[in-house]
Amino acid sequence: MTTAVTRELSTELRGFRAVQRLAYECAEAVAAQLKPGVTEREAARMQRVWLRERGVRDWFHLPFAWFGDRTAFVKFRIPLQFFPTDRRLEPGMPFILDLAPVHGGFTADIGYSGSLGTNPLQDRLIADLEAHRELILREVRERRPLREIYEDVDRLMVRQGYANRHRAHPFGVIAHKVDRVKERRWSPRLFEFGAQSLKGLAGDALHGHREGWSPLWSPYRFSDHPPRPGLWAVEPHLGFRGTGAKFEEILVVTDSKDPEQSAFWLDDDLPWRSPRASACERRGVRRWAEDR
Repeated sequence: MTTAVTRELSTELRGFRAVQRLAYECAEAVAAQLKPGVTEREAARMQRVWLRERGVRDWFHLPFAWFGDRTAFVKFRIPLQFFPTDRRLEPGMPFILDLAPVHGGFTADIGYSGSLGTNPLQDRLIADLEAHRELILREVRERRPLREIYEDVDRLMVRQGYANRHRAHPFGVIAHKVDRVKERRWSPRLFEFGAQSLKGLAGDALHGHREGWSPLWSPYRFSDHPPRPGLWAVEPHLGFRGTGAKFEEILVVTDSKDPEQSAFWLDDDLPWRSPRASACERRGVRRWAEDR
């Protein structure tokens, strides 16, 4: 496991980190309130309410929640299947919360995996995600093409015995760029995504097309280029027999010649990571079982 690194961040990066931490705080708070019978729609609404009470008015995308085999995107074929449903949470069932608030003009996009009670399989998937976090950072610092890194993540999943479930995402992406967003009192949405954020992503796509890079990190030819400086929301997603787990967090890429400064995770102290994940927030998720 990679040890946490103390790093002096710019004012801008501290802003992104603060919103990412706010998003994880929301995920932990909502996870601790989940109980049998709660639906995906209710869990998504709980996230929205929690964040709105803390001043969030805009989103890269509205919160999602997936329960049971939907954590592995089983039979997902069209974008509408990603939206929260009336699937109800049951004891031992895995879940994933995915939320992307914009606050103070800064964007976060995080994924939080857990289970209602004991689920050793998902615990194993979460622990095995750490190797993907290390691989991605190492190869981004080596300036490997994004498409090749994607393929190496695939190969690592195969060695671990898992299926690649981020390939079920639109365009098969494992990551996308995030940027500052002009803050407005109210921002329209398009299919659960904030219009301002989509406008920024579209601008990056147009600009990148002219220069030979893409803001979407995919297995396709348009990602066959070295890592582009900026902030990337990275989300490797493992699946095994109807159980899925992923993390999502921001990777900072710079043009520095110093390897340690050329790429780094925005925050190494995140609740999904072991051993804190098994000792702290996952204890909160399981509180309902202990109190029965």
